[in-house]
Amino acid sequence: MDSALQTRLPGLPKCPRFDATLTQDSKTAQDYFAQATLVIERAGNDGAALRPSVREAKESFFRRHAGAMYEAVTENCTRPLRISELVYDAAERFPTLLPSRKQIDAERALKKQFAKEGLEIDQGTFVAHVLADERCGMHLIHSMLRPKRQAEELFAEFRRTGRVAIGDTTVERKGNVGTVTHGNRAFLNSEDDGAMAAMETAVDLVLLDDRIQVGVLRGGLLQHPKYPGKRIFNAGINLTHLYYGQISFIEFIMERELGLLNKIYRGHSNPDHQSDQLEDVVEKPWLAVVESFAIGGGCQLLGVMDRVIAEPGAYFNLPASKEGFIPGSANLRLPRLTGIQRARHGIFFEKKFYAGTPEGMLICDEVVETADMDGAIERNTKQMIAAGFTSTVSNRKALRVGQEPWDVYRRYMAVYSRQQAFCFYDQALISNLEHSWQPQKRRM
Repeated sequence: MDSALQTRLPGLPKCPRFDATLTQDSKTAQDYFAQATLVIERAGNDGAALRPSVREAKESFFRRHAGAMYEAVTENCTRPLRISELVYDAAERFPTLLPSRKQIDAERALKKQFAKEGLEIDQGTFVAHVLADERCGMHLIHSMLRPKRQAEELFAEFRRTGRVAIGDTTVERKGNVGTVTHGNRAFLNSEDDGAMAAMETAVDLVLLDDRIQVGVLRGGLLQHPKYPGKRIFNAGINLTHLYYGQISFIEFIMERELGLLNKIYRGHSNPDHQSDQLEDVVEKPWLAVVESFAIGGGCQLLGVMDRVIAEPGAYFNLPASKEGFIPGSANLRLPRLTGIQRARHGIFFEKKFYAGTPEGMLICDEVVETADMDGAIERNTKQMIAAGFTSTVSNRKALRVGQEPWDVYRRYMAVYSRQQAFCFYDQALISNLEHSWQPQKRRM
């Protein structure tokens, strides 16, 4: 910290050492962070310069005690909690260490990402250190692979009718195929908190229904001057919502990865799972149907699919350099599809991969004329389980264990949680959005 600033703020307490038990250190931490908060509030505009030092002190605490905090909140890893439940339960149990739901809601109400203090960084670093702990991290991953309560509540209706609408997103069963149609009509089928929560619930319903053997993910129809009567697979993160502070770090950034994408890739975890070595999950193969484009998060979804078909002219890309953060799990999975050099071109240089080109066919398996898409979906879903459902799932598991074992994924997500939290509040992100997206000209 700048010495002149320290002189102006003599009341700033010295950071304590956290080398005792969780009970002892949490009391010390509570007192220290309460004092630090008062000093920051009294400092006015100078207070922003103090926050990094306080944040470092919190991470020092998490580095030693995140695992013990997790065990306390989950009752020694016996309560399966989603990440959002974890961070807010921990905030109540360990005051001042993590922001409360009320504090996060108050920041969201500012409707400006750049006006937030960065409280979600504390959530990101805490979750990172939980994931870095092998036992707690694996328990959290398996907890996120359990069906959402909303899906369990809707399941009886889905079993009875074969169709459920969750906002603009629908899930429908026809024979042994479950189709999730992603929709966010007001924003060109982009991703935001509500749209992603709906999609995960829909994926849960496909996985829960034992009459379904293959899942299909497709974009919904739009009525838009630029895309009249067209389907768009996925336009990526809603950048307008991001700029105006309406994208949640926990419910969107983290639960999207550990929930939605990992459920498509791995399926549902058994509540009494015994061994991660046996890939003991309830899973199904998935087909993605890309019409128009798969941008950002849409492209990331293709990395967890078993087969991808696309219409002529469709493209896939990761405009990460225009946004300023990590494109989800693409850094882990895209190199397996395209090779590391092309993955770097995609992440750092905004390279587009077009369906039908040699490079695009590293991501896409088949190009289908738009008028023939329904027939191609039927043909592909039949072939995906032609050897029998048990054989398909068994081969899927065997391929995955060689490509992305549990521990590799856990370690990646630990790094992702920490680094993405810092990216989320980097000034460059705001500058990138203002330059590339011009959100001030767009409606919320």
